[in-house]
Amino acid sequence: MQITTTASHQTVITTFDVTPGTCQDLIDALRDAYDHFISKQPGFVAAGLHVNDAQTRIANYSQWQRREDFQAMLRTPEMRERNRQINTLCRSFEPVMYEVAHTLG
Repeated sequence: MQITTTASHQTVITTFDVTPGTCQDLIDALRDAYDHFISKQPGFVAAGLHVNDAQTRIANYSQWQRREDFQAMLRTPEMRERNRQINTLCRSFEPVMYEVAHTLG
């Protein structure tokens, strides 16, 4: 995964509000989704999962070749079903598309 201002990739950052009791379950569900489905979709570039020390927030960073690739993945029956399951494991989640404005290092 490369984070640069010159990359043409689309960046999606999704944050999940969880409890310590459901944090690992959601990480497992997200890993399964990426390993078996999302990473095989057209336009997928890379992804990373991050969890805070208190296990109350998960952040997911993913890159896509085009905005339309990410949107098409979300509309598939499989991802719609997976998102329904994910929704039961967290208080809320919100995917937001960003452009890289600046990097260091």
